[in-house]
Amino acid sequence: MTTTGGTPAFGPLRLVATDLDGTIVRSDGTVSDRTRAAFAAAEEAGVGVVLVTGRPPRWMHTMADETGHRGLAILSNGAIVYDLHEERIVEEHPLDPAAAAEVVAALRRAIPGLVFAVERGGRFGHEPAWIPRYAVPDDVLVGELDDLLAEPMVKLLARHDELSGDEMVARARAVVGGVATVTHSGVGSTGMLEVSGPDVTKASALARLAANLGTGPEGTVAFGDMPNDLPMLAWAGHSVAVANAHAEVRAMADEVTGSNDDDGVAMVVERLLAEAV
Repeated sequence: MTTTGGTPAFGPLRLVATDLDGTIVRSDGTVSDRTRAAFAAAEEAGVGVVLVTGRPPRWMHTMADETGHRGLAILSNGAIVYDLHEERIVEEHPLDPAAAAEVVAALRRAIPGLVFAVERGGRFGHEPAWIPRYAVPDDVLVGELDDLLAEPMVKLLARHDELSGDEMVARARAVVGGVATVTHSGVGSTGMLEVSGPDVTKASALARLAANLGTGPEGTVAFGDMPNDLPMLAWAGHSVAVANAHAEVRAMADEVTGSNDDDGVAMVVERLLAEAV
């Protein structure tokens, strides 16, 4: 493990907040026994553990099994709070249709060639030109964008076959303004914009959850790997990037740990728990 500037003073540790894919989820799609044991030890020590992800609810059943159906998770980049025990949505902060339509118009002018999809709590829909890269639910909605935007959504998705996520976010932020929050969590040469309601981020949801637990940033350590994790990492009292993280994430984190395949998150949780004894 390497550090960037050392571990700043924070604590006592009250909350562990971690991204999933690329952070605790390994390349084979599993969560290691060591990571599960580290989270169990944290909870036994009275430290809360919350999963904070861009995933929608329909992608959480396996992860709920992997992590023991404990507590709450923050999904869709902060737009949803989800009960892992009962596998149900308990809170939503959607993007309203008028704002979504304004964002689409601005994005189409700034980034020609985009195709769009929408995530709602229980449904996924996309334009006919959207070619799914992952399995979609049987009840997927395929239709014209005006129809897809007619109801509030937790995420508006926009994809381009020739631009990276970093390039798309830079162009989008220049035209979207305060109407919505724009980020991405993809890797590779082509990317996908993830658009949420104004001020909806992983940090905004985590701050509310932490307050309900009687703590704040000074009691929280957060782990991540992609740009959609940056607000959460900036908010937390101690931020940790995994070694395989996006360069921007590694640059801003207080600490860089091992990769997702090397149990980097577990390494830090184990160390922090040992230091607290």
